[in-house]
Amino acid sequence: MKSDLKQYVNEIQDYPKPGIVFRDISPLLRDHFPELIEELALLFKEDEWKEVEYLAGVEARGFAIASALAMHLGKGFIPIRKKGKLPPEVASIEYDLEYGQDALEMHYGGGNIILVDDVLATGGTLEAAAKLCKTTGFTIKGLLCIIDLKYLNSFSWEGESVRSLLSYT
Repeated sequence: MKSDLKQYVNEIQDYPKPGIVFRDISPLLRDHFPELIEELALLFKEDEWKEVEYLAGVEARGFAIASALAMHLGKGFIPIRKKGKLPPEVASIEYDLEYGQDALEMHYGGGNIILVDDVLATGGTLEAAAKLCKTTGFTIKGLLCIIDLKYLNSFSWEGESVRSLLSYT
């Protein structure tokens, strides 16, 4: 099924700036969301899912993916938001993006999570989110993305590789 879903990812040349090939997952989300969630759930074994209490999603598309997976699997959902979007008390982290800087925030808590985002490019956002999860008291049991742009990164977090449905080398 993975190869079937890849056909619904559009390549946009020179976006958001010249020389960049943007992988647009909008058609995949719009027309094949149930299949996408089912395939993502299969990237972890049943015994791995049993260890997890929550799925944490990075704003914005990571929200949709993590919340749908949480519902599909009967788990809780934790939002990781852009700065200033959550009520206090939150922890915050600033980080570098491919195209600038940003900040993420989340509430304090505890438990085992799988950290979810849509696309892994250089790893800046996922690394910041992972650090934030650890700072706020959560234990990361896995990292999950729809797409891994392997030609831009060799990302792992504390020895844990990102599991992705689709990869581009």
